Amino acid sequence: MKSIDRYNEWLEKVTDRSLHKQLEKMADDPVAIENAFYKELEFGTGGMRGILGVGTNCLNIYNIRKVTEGVARAMDASGKTSVAISRDSRHMSEKFAKTAAEVFASHGIRVHIVPEESPTPFLSYAVRRLGCDMGVMVTASHNPKQYNGYKLYDDTGCQLLDEEANEIIGYVSKVDPFEVKTRTFSYYEKKGLISYIDNWVYSAFLCDVESQALNDAKPLRIVYTPLNGAGFRLVPEALHDRGFNDVSVVEEQAYPDGDFKTCPFPNPEKPEALALAIAKAEREGADLVLATDPDCDRVGIAVRHNGEFVLLTGNEVGVLLADYVLGTKYARWGLPYGATIVRTIVTTSLVDKIAAHFGVKVVPVLTGFKWIGNVINGLGAGGGNADRFVLGFEESYGYLIGTHCRDKDAVVASIMIAEMTAYYKAEGRTLIDQLNGIYEMYGKYEHKNISKKFEGASGNKKMKSLMEGLRTRPIKKIGGGNVVRCVDFLDQTEYDVPRADVMLYETDNGLTVIVRPSGTEPLIKFYITAARNEEENAELFGAAVSDIDRIFA
Repeated sequence: MKSIDRYNEWLEKVTDRSLHKQLEKMADDPVAIENAFYKELEFGTGGMRGILGVGTNCLNIYNIRKVTEGVARAMDASGKTSVAISRDSRHMSEKFAKTAAEVFASHGIRVHIVPEESPTPFLSYAVRRLGCDMGVMVTASHNPKQYNGYKLYDDTGCQLLDEEANEIIGYVSKVDPFEVKTRTFSYYEKKGLISYIDNWVYSAFLCDVESQALNDAKPLRIVYTPLNGAGFRLVPEALHDRGFNDVSVVEEQAYPDGDFKTCPFPNPEKPEALALAIAKAEREGADLVLATDPDCDRVGIAVRHNGEFVLLTGNEVGVLLADYVLGTKYARWGLPYGATIVRTIVTTSLVDKIAAHFGVKVVPVLTGFKWIGNVINGLGAGGGNADRFVLGFEESYGYLIGTHCRDKDAVVASIMIAEMTAYYKAEGRTLIDQLNGIYEMYGKYEHKNISKKFEGASGNKKMKSLMEGLRTRPIKKIGGGNVVRCVDFLDQTEYDVPRADVMLYETDNGLTVIVRPSGTEPLIKFYITAARNEEENAELFGAAVSDIDRIFA
């Protein structure tokens, strides 16, 4: 169906007044119509994420109804009867969560829904704790305010793996969103099909998170910002329960607000996201800054070192956590047989050296925390022991310590980062001192991540063409070095992972470059690693970025 035909269908059938006004506004704008209707917003194996607005290619209540109806039909077919739903602080999150609840309830599916903005890891935990068959998280993670999204979880609290997701996609594809009919949220609530998740589940979550502690809390001054997101209550509470009582919160970012007025890009990977928190920390003489993203599954940090605050990357924090957790457990109790760390293929391989030092296995997986969750499930399958899982992390600031959930958890990461910082402070060292010691022992691993944006219909077409070109016209040189190893994850046997549209290159001058289209944004992402020394690494990065700019122009 052509874009204009889809547009006319929506103009005729949309009953939501706000969305209908948007349709009327674009009547004489063929480019706007094309961008809103040139395709259906993809509900893929990673869920669904898009810009809020009207149209098949935007996120709105009709696309939420379509996807949820497909999920509900799949649940009916497999005898699944209950679901947990959570949401973050974004615009329309509460509306979308309640819309999904209405659709599930219309099928007689029992719905447990959060009473307030709650972290993604809490949803993963609640699915497990309440014995639900599935979970839904309404979030666009760290995207700007124009976005929202929808993620699906299985009964283990893990995001759906490809096989089950593809089965559900088949059901979703057959749904006409304008034919989905439900009663009101309050009607289903009175019928007992929808109920709010009780406080005891939150308390149990905090108890399990806090049980990961390895050392007693020591004096530490912390500044925390939830970036107007879902971590506003649980992170300060967890820190306080652990004994970190000197915690102040950035006032402007303390409570949920989908406008993100003081932080247009609420992504803790971005230095500007921590700017207000660092300014407050400087005024108050704090030791540590913690910043969680809107759905509180990622955490960024800055630490005071030699009188100034230094931002740490996701790779650096992951390496520090691995070194701290492994070292502490090894010295105090010993590590369990088969102890395992899981990292994504785009995450630093420096952790492999640390793990090898302690005799710990490292499992590399595809990008996406669902693959880390799947490894945890595998460790516990068939009478196994999931507690062999020590740590999982990805370079994009996501960490999990413990098996209380199957997704990255910024609540547990925050308390463990605080504990680790306080532990080293008591010894007269900072996290930077500890990191430098790790580099001295294992090598100066440095990483640079860049992205290329491809928006709209034309951008989507170009992005696909560029990725296809990597296979038809192989790259032979990059960053001043010859490519000596190339791994195409659509056709390889070296890694025990599913097929993926990812390319890995290694050069004879010590570079590793991984190229991956984002599954949730119109981006091609590039992950560059060098492990020589600071000066040579900088030269390699500069040369690699120049080549990427040329190849992907």
